[in-house]
Order: sequence, then C-alpha cells, then structure tokens
Amino acid sequence: MKFRLASYNLHKCRGMTGPHAPERNLAVIADLKADVVALQEVDFRFGARPEALPRALIEDMTGLVPAPHLGTSSLSLGWHGQTLLLRPDLAASARLRRLPLPGIEPRGALALMLPDVTVVAIHLGLARSSRRQQLARLVAKAARIGSEALVLTGDFNEWRDDRGLESLQPLDVIAPGPSWPAPFPQLRYDRIAISPRLRVLQTGVLDTPLARRASDHLPIWADLEPFAG
Repeated sequence: MKFRLASYNLHKCRGMTGPHAPERNLAVIADLKADVVALQEVDFRFGARPEALPRALIEDMTGLVPAPHLGTSSLSLGWHGQTLLLRPDLAASARLRRLPLPGIEPRGALALMLPDVTVVAIHLGLARSSRRQQLARLVAKAARIGSEALVLTGDFNEWRDDRGLESLQPLDVIAPGPSWPAPFPQLRYDRIAISPRLRVLQTGVLDTPLARRASDHLPIWADLEPFAG
C-alpha cells in the first residue's frame, strides 16, 4: 500500500498573527493530496479547548475525515491539540490509541493503526529534556502496539539534527526541508521517522503563498511504501 503521509501544525488556524481563518488551512490540506494527515494545534488552548478547525468543514473541503477518538473535551477536535485525518475508505479499518507522554507540560500522542502501517502523530515539548523522555516512551510503546511498519510524524520542536533525537536511532529520521517560520522558513521542526519496513519514495515541503499565510508552519509530506523484510 503506497500512501502519502503529511504533517501540519495549524497554529490554531490563525496564521502568524490572525485572524482565525480555518478555510485557509483546509485549502492547504487539500493541496497536499495526502491519504493520512497528522495535525497539531487543531484546538484553542484555554478552557474546554474548543475546536479551532471546524470538523463540519473537513470532509467537504479536503475529502478526508477525522480518525475517531476521544478529544480533550466534548468541544475538542483533538487530544492535546492533535488529530489525524484520513481517506474515508481507510477509516473503517483504522484503530486509534491515545499515548500519554511524560514531561514538564501536558503532552500526548495518537497512534493510528492501519492494516499495513502504524502512524504515531506527535507534538513534542518545548524543553529538550522532555522531548528526549517523550521519544523514548514513544519508541518503546509503539513497538508493542502496532505494525512493524511504523511512522512517527509531527512537530518535533527540535531544530538540531545531532541532539535530542537519540531515542530514534532504530528509525530513519527525515526532515524534508525548513518548515518554520512559514513566511521565511529556516528551521526543520517538522519531521518524519520511519522503521526499516518502510520505503521512502519522495518527500517535500508544501511551500505555497497560501501555506505561508495560513499557519506559522509549512506542512511536510512523504510518499511511503511498506514492504516485507
């Protein structure tokens, strides 16, 4: 099953400075032409954390549907601000599991289990010490809950290639290109880490005029193919 995986930090659909304009983000998601999209910051931060990305618009504008899971509250689209979108035909066979993470701030990951691949969506902490703990926990848990074809993707909040990612040594870490800040991208915060049972066919950053306005991050993508070892 060859598929396109994408990751996109929506920054609560406010662009760099506002206003709240989720239609821009949904148009960017549609431009990715992805089969699975890991999203970060889909909810507002305070109170009951209501959705910043309106779920009622998602399928009409992107052709994708949210993977079913329990949000942070009844008003939230995401858990710790994260959700996954996928093709409707994949949703019937998908299972989702929430993975609490250690660290100074409340953080969590979502594991999407499909028949041929497990995708773990992440948004790591701001402190490198927390990120190291979180990645170690994820690698240990992911190996037990899903397929040998494993992907971790999201906003790693890590700008270095040689520090903070030590726990990912069993995986191949891909940073398709600078993705932050969107108007003049310099840093590779957004990454994809894959197990040896996946083949990378192509990767990229969606860098368009609309994507540079819609969020403070540009989305990344990769075309992947599971194979038997």
